[in-house]
Amino acid sequence: MIVNRLTVDGKDYFLPDPVDELRAKILEAVKSGGGYVNIPPLRSGPGIDILFSPGMPVTWTQIDVGGEQPPRSADVDVDGLDI
Repeated sequence: MIVNRLTVDGKDYFLPDPVDELRAKILEAVKSGGGYVNIPPLRSGPGIDILFSPGMPVTWTQIDVGGEQPPRSADVDVDGLDI
């Protein structure tokens, strides 16, 4: 399952996939000089309205939760040697 982390001005919001429509709304709010965009909750609830404005720091990150785990260092074979 992919979870998206939206970081706005140092605060994290976790969102389910897909986020294409939300990204478009945020971009439109910024292009128009600023505006409120409703950030939906990860599970349930009304979400939160955030005022987006030009110059506001916004970062998107995708996180794979529940996927395959990377091998532990004891399971890695380097040059034919188990470490």
